[in-house]
Amino acid sequence: MQALVTGASGFVGAAVVRALLAAGHQVRVLLRAQSSRRNLAGLAVEPVIGDLADVGALDAALQGCEALFHVAADYRLWAPDPQALYRSNVDGTRNIVEAARRSDVKRVVYTSSVATIGLRPDSQPSDETDVAQLDAMIGHYKRSKFLAENWVLQAARDGAPIVIVNPSTPIGPGDVKPTPTGRLVLDAATGRMPAYVDTGLNIVHVDDVAAGHLLAYQHGRIGERYILGGTDLSLQRILSMIALASGRPAPRLRLPLNLLLPVAYAAEALARLRGRETRITVDGIRMARHRMYFSSAKAVRELGYRWRPAQQAIEDAVRWFVQSP
Repeated sequence: MQALVTGASGFVGAAVVRALLAAGHQVRVLLRAQSSRRNLAGLAVEPVIGDLADVGALDAALQGCEALFHVAADYRLWAPDPQALYRSNVDGTRNIVEAARRSDVKRVVYTSSVATIGLRPDSQPSDETDVAQLDAMIGHYKRSKFLAENWVLQAARDGAPIVIVNPSTPIGPGDVKPTPTGRLVLDAATGRMPAYVDTGLNIVHVDDVAAGHLLAYQHGRIGERYILGGTDLSLQRILSMIALASGRPAPRLRLPLNLLLPVAYAAEALARLRGRETRITVDGIRMARHRMYFSSAKAVRELGYRWRPAQQAIEDAVRWFVQSP
């Protein structure tokens, strides 16, 4: 099988590329001219230069491909120009799916996010039946992914051969930017996180998420969503596991979210003045009010999806960050 992977230079995209190659498939990757190729070094891939706004490049990239794995996304909890997230996550998704419709692609696996899943008020794990509304989406990243997923679902109802996967919080090797979660792991592993807040996340190894993409291509039902998650953990527990992996003490000071909110507003204002990004964001603090717990039972049942222990995922992530130049 020949597959095109978008976002292949990124964290999850590169993991999908590795999984496809390991399974014996031919892989073509869509890269922007300025994209780092660090995650693709030594991999036998066919690069095509272009971006999600270049319809001609998308048509050319998909020629001869049986599969499309649309992994590319702008994953930032804060951006100086929020419209950039919509251009990439919504308009870019529409462009690549329409290009797939014009080609001979047999199936598309679209990488969404658990950000689009409704959260339960009792902090119990949510699943694919928990429907969210746009006004419940905190921040432009979540809103853009919600709008993109809803467009994809409609495209599937109109006949496009699309399966949707919703990764939870991947960690592991290859988080070159890093992502917001990767930054948390890096900061905790290097002693730059003196305190924590009372929240929770669903942690999963990025390679298990990648394997779930292939399973979705093979066994997923058109128009269905599949959560690709792992283990629900409090942030305090996650930091303890990072401490075990890094040999550094875990932070013991727990900060109230209300105290951090004005700090986040100030940090964003300073970031706008300097034209830089900020690690602490208003949307990040608001999201931390909810425990992001999810069930992958549907993916287990229908796809045969599995995940490794969270401690192993954390150890692989810490090792990669420590060894990376």
